[in-house]
Amino acid sequence: MANRRAKITVVGAGFVGSTCAHWAAQRELGDVVLVDINEGAAKGKALDLFEASPVEGFDSTVTGTSDYKLTENSDVVIITAGIPRKPGMSRDDLLATNAKIVKNCAQQIAKYSPHAVLIIVSNPLDAMCHVAMDASGFPRERVLGMAGVLDGARFRSFIAMECNVSVEDVQAFVFGGHGDTMVPMPRYVSVGGIPLEQMLKKDRIDALVERTRKGGAEIVNLLQTGSAYYAPSASAVQMAEAIIKDKKRILPCAVLLNGEYGTKGLFCGVLAKLGAKGLEGIPTLELNNEEKAMFEKSAGAVKELVEALKKLEY
Repeated sequence: MANRRAKITVVGAGFVGSTCAHWAAQRELGDVVLVDINEGAAKGKALDLFEASPVEGFDSTVTGTSDYKLTENSDVVIITAGIPRKPGMSRDDLLATNAKIVKNCAQQIAKYSPHAVLIIVSNPLDAMCHVAMDASGFPRERVLGMAGVLDGARFRSFIAMECNVSVEDVQAFVFGGHGDTMVPMPRYVSVGGIPLEQMLKKDRIDALVERTRKGGAEIVNLLQTGSAYYAPSASAVQMAEAIIKDKKRILPCAVLLNGEYGTKGLFCGVLAKLGAKGLEGIPTLELNNEEKAMFEKSAGAVKELVEALKKLEY
């Protein structure tokens, strides 16, 4: 990477994908390729974004295309393609349609960028990680799901609002699958180093946990015509930056567990160390009995989705 600029491909030029391209270009993480089946949308948004570069002062090329050949030798690929949730839909309702889309994307990426790290954003996220891994043939180190960063960001936002403090001083993370069974971890939350349990009563903390679990649905219901995109795209790009810059950051991500937390063969959200190789380690926490039970329930929900996937022809 030292002799050339990093290359980031974003698959899907919808709201999440185009906003991923925006954050990545603005941070000068490398050159950005935006791919979509709708070539006009990809080219138009890429050109529009590149035309913002003289104003904002970022030096990244942004290219739009429907041809995966132009994504060749990407370092990181963020897959956002798929249909978004509508009001009343769960993430799981998207399973069959998005499995076909993600499978095709992952196969194309593996063909042109066999050494890339994949970051999956498409829902239902944990199941789509399985699809992408199977379709690409990549090892677990190079297939990651963006969920924990987003869910943690929502949790941190709500805590900052409740405590009337800067979001910069709130440390919090979320474990488990990216759905209604996700496991926010209030026992590990700190506000400026102060444990959350010393700042808020239990009923307020419980309310924040519940709002975090329903954070995506809250936005879907407000928008009525789609789902969240600013925070999901920013979260994916934070992961991409950790990989491209070899930062060794500890971030909550969906990774394929291989016995950690008593779970094997399932993608589930845990704390992960991200660097140039992708997943570079899983620091394990000691969970209490309540946290263990919630994590097992969440892993069980992911397993149900993976079993449902096996019955589908996609």
